[in-house]
Amino acid sequence: MKLQHAFEIVPGDVVAFIGAGGKTSALIALGYELAESGWRVLATTTTRITDDQLDLFPVAMRADSAPDDISAALNDDKFVFLYEGIRGTEVYGPEPAMVSRLIDVVDSDVILVEADFAGGLPLKAPHVGEPNIPPETTLVIPVASLAVLGQPLDSDHVYNAQAIIDRYGFPEGGRIKSPWVAQVIRDEALGLHGVPGKTRVIAFLNQASATGYNRGRARAIARMALRQARLNGVAIGSARGVEPVLEVRRAVGAVVLAAGMSTRMGESKVLLPWTDGKTIIEQIVETLLQSRVDHVVVVTGYMAREVKERLSPLGVTIAHNRSYKSGEMISSLKVGLAALPDHVAAAMVVLGDQPRLQPKVLYQVLSAHAESAGELIIPSFERRRGHPILIGRRYWPEIAALPKDGTLRDVIETHADHIRYVPVDTDSILRDVDTPADYDEERFRAGLGRYSSRRSTG
Repeated sequence: MKLQHAFEIVPGDVVAFIGAGGKTSALIALGYELAESGWRVLATTTTRITDDQLDLFPVAMRADSAPDDISAALNDDKFVFLYEGIRGTEVYGPEPAMVSRLIDVVDSDVILVEADFAGGLPLKAPHVGEPNIPPETTLVIPVASLAVLGQPLDSDHVYNAQAIIDRYGFPEGGRIKSPWVAQVIRDEALGLHGVPGKTRVIAFLNQASATGYNRGRARAIARMALRQARLNGVAIGSARGVEPVLEVRRAVGAVVLAAGMSTRMGESKVLLPWTDGKTIIEQIVETLLQSRVDHVVVVTGYMAREVKERLSPLGVTIAHNRSYKSGEMISSLKVGLAALPDHVAAAMVVLGDQPRLQPKVLYQVLSAHAESAGELIIPSFERRRGHPILIGRRYWPEIAALPKDGTLRDVIETHADHIRYVPVDTDSILRDVDTPADYDEERFRAGLGRYSSRRSTG
């Protein structure tokens, strides 16, 4: 995946790179990507870079050059770096106020700013006055390198290591662990210090390998970092790779539809026994939590109190659909989506009567979302699509606007060209518990044997 797509860069963006471990490399790679697509890219720094790095840009010129000269350079070379002056071996950028002026007088498509200094180290905590982010910034990209993992927490390996030691009590010289990196990235006093309030923030974990243990640790860091609602996502990759981004992890929620009256079953489907003393709804929710879905909302209706009591120990959000008697499934989905936190980027629609939901299916759906940035992900078995369906936030307003008799299919079919199908090897995505026969069949398929609550209590 290209950086441009991973960070969802649009014309007019002012992008600030902060942190450590690949800011300059990521800025340059993004600049060349955009220039090759025909964009006119202006770059600068509000701190300093080394003079040898000037050779990495097609054109470097002083920030106080005439706007027409800068514009002409953009026309000819597409990618131009501006600096204030050179002192010794260091190149200093203009003050952040100059960025405001550049927006007004230079007709670039995008401005890229290196807004932090880390002395070439792979991780940093800011000193007072750092970073130096222009107020017009629309996207901030905090950078950290996975090369810091296993290194000692000291000033030779981490910029301003003492600030991290003082804040968390990590041992000086201790080998740096994945949770430590996640803590730094997501901390508003460290990795997010100085980020303007409403600016989009997508972190970048640099120097990740395509496979193996390193990739797994990157995913773990991303998952922990995304507990911070300020982060819109975490990109994983290598700035110097041909495809610099392997995946983008974002907060994903699940809406479990458990409001139905179970008229064909004759009793609440979701409260039927499954295994180990758990009901169907408990089995489904525990599977979601084990698969590390970030936020789970269960929409209740029929026998809401009993469902809530069963799920109370699991700590999930319960949202009651007051219209469950008259509303169709879409009314429950609207309630569930509205109950998810604002920073959740996508939601999996999970049926409350599919107890054989498998973690590997959830993993495949989540991975497809992360690796392709797809916003409509549907699992399929032998060319038949099933649940759970992942739906990006951009489609939620269309769902909210559906009439009472509308269906989710109405929205999906409208965007059929954008669906990403994920083939899976289990028919569990197609099957649900709608009748007593279905219930017995699903238990049999799960290796649990046949069970009838009516027979057992009679």
